[in-house]
Amino acid sequence: MLSNMANSLIFHKRIATTLAKAKALRIYVEPLITKAKDDSTHSRRVVFEYLKSKTAVAMLFRDVAEKVADRPGGYTRILKTGNRLGDNAEMCIIELVDFNENMLAAKESRAKPVKSRRGGKKKADAPKATAPVAPVVAPEVTEAPEEKTEE
Repeated sequence: MLSNMANSLIFHKRIATTLAKAKALRIYVEPLITKAKDDSTHSRRVVFEYLKSKTAVAMLFRDVAEKVADRPGGYTRILKTGNRLGDNAEMCIIELVDFNENMLAAKESRAKPVKSRRGGKKKADAPKATAPVAPVVAPEVTEAPEEKTEE
């Protein structure tokens, strides 16, 4: 089952499954992707033992290994999607990290530096634009004379 799921993940770059299967698949497929970084005959044969599909091995070594060449690990991402209606199992999407175009586009648009909470250097030549503030005086409270009522 893990071999078939790994083949599907390599072909489609993203699959929907239960959380337990996704966690097991992550443990199964990440060492294979690490092996695929070294394109040698031995590593291809080792990966083929696990995947049992020539096309999946070719795609892994050609497409996937090229994109994750500089990444030290963490090639997959698990996104929880909620519970399945029939048996209330936790569902998720497992995907290859470098193949999600939406998140890559968001990362590129967010390229400007993030401001820190610490203050930066103050500009000495900028004049301070502060106007003098008049003190606030509270108005005096006077009591109204009591009215006499006839009883």
